[in-house]
Amino acid sequence: MTILLWVDRTEIIPVPVLVTPSFCQFVPSVETHFFPARFGSRYAYTEGSAMRVLIVGAGEVGSSIAADLSESHEVVVVDVDADYVEQLQYDLDVLPVQGDGTDPDVLEEAGVADADIVIASTDDDETNLAICGTAATLADPFTIARVQKTAYLRTWRRTQRAFDVDFMVCTDLLTAQAIVRLIEFPTATDVDPFSSGRVQMAEFEVAPESEIAGQTVQEADRFESLTFAAIVEDGEATIPAGETVLTGGSNVLVIGTPDSVESFAAAVAPASAAAGVDDIVVVGGGQQGFLVAEHLEERGFRPRLIERDETRARDLAEQLPKTTVMAHDATDADFLASENVGEADVVIACLDSDEKCLLVSLLSKRLGAQRAIASIETPEYVSLFETVGIDVAVNPREITAEEITRFTRERRAENVAIVEPGGAEVLEVEIDAESVLAGRPIREAVADLPSEIVVGAITRDDTVITPRGDTVVEVGDHVVVFVPTGAQAAIAEQL
Repeated sequence: MTILLWVDRTEIIPVPVLVTPSFCQFVPSVETHFFPARFGSRYAYTEGSAMRVLIVGAGEVGSSIAADLSESHEVVVVDVDADYVEQLQYDLDVLPVQGDGTDPDVLEEAGVADADIVIASTDDDETNLAICGTAATLADPFTIARVQKTAYLRTWRRTQRAFDVDFMVCTDLLTAQAIVRLIEFPTATDVDPFSSGRVQMAEFEVAPESEIAGQTVQEADRFESLTFAAIVEDGEATIPAGETVLTGGSNVLVIGTPDSVESFAAAVAPASAAAGVDDIVVVGGGQQGFLVAEHLEERGFRPRLIERDETRARDLAEQLPKTTVMAHDATDADFLASENVGEADVVIACLDSDEKCLLVSLLSKRLGAQRAIASIETPEYVSLFETVGIDVAVNPREITAEEITRFTRERRAENVAIVEPGGAEVLEVEIDAESVLAGRPIREAVADLPSEIVVGAITRDDTVITPRGDTVVEVGDHVVVFVPTGAQAAIAEQL
């Protein structure tokens, strides 16, 4: 199999799709990965087989996807900059092709005739659609396009084949959804839904004053329907033992029902959890800020939104009936103080500049805001922002790279969450008769796997089961498992 991934080097943001009620009336309130009809027959139809992946464009997201996929697949990278592509050849063991991905000759040289998938992810919507159309003319690949304009996404959703695109994603929509998930679990630094929302994976920083700080995992394991999956330190996730101590400042990854995760959140950061979330301020009225506010309205919040441009602010006020829209420069500290932004539970910065996002977030925190979330375009700034006091920094490039990885994983993994870029993963797998887990107690079955895993939750007939060592997994169960770095391919094949 071959995947063609087009990523423009100036802004590389790949492209699966996540559809919510904003775009599809019949989709439930939880986020849903939408797989069009062609997905089942044309993509991922060979279990365990290596793919030939062709990535056109080698920027932040393209190189991230190449790093993820080159471990178990043959990867070809195409970019207009020959030196850049050749460097990736040595860094990631990929095959380089220099050229413009909109050129049919370049696509043919890259192997579009043998491609099963083409992914177009430049920073220009029309270019991405043209790439998919050209690829569909030259061959019969499964095409994926990244777009910024939600109008294209709505048009595509009506037919599932518009623009010769089989699969489409809106980067701002993905980012907005990620931010709103963090709002729903106010002390979490990362949240991902599994089993249609019945199971949540969440990462929390243990507050020094929390009741579990200083306790061992065994002592802290008192939350119903919750499993301690990993400890995250210095960007590396490891499986804890019962005697592992949960120190203040460390990050812990848990898997469980939404109620159990919420209870754990109250224990891990009691001050923040007790305050709750009511007053939310969104800074920036671009498409991303609008989508954040829209999703918050759908969940019953009545946010405030600050937009500098008066004309845009008026438009937003008409489109967001439950949102208070203010036309002003949010970098004005006096204005923030006069509007009591310091009393906000959460301030979300979605501006067109990382520096402005940092400034607004720091000003809001200094005024007293409980929590600051910033959407930033530069991946290298994520850790920097969080070091200087921003509670959570989200990066659209990382979010979309993770979505591409979700899409290109083995057919057996119905959902994937990447714990750290290039690191460990949480997989959702439906168990069949060939699975090493089928019909066996978990303690016995995992001993036959090539690497240690944590079974975090089991969903059976809409019921969530908290797994223990003697729990027997049945055929048809949906199992959510934590898999450490480097073991994903081998584990997924046996699950």
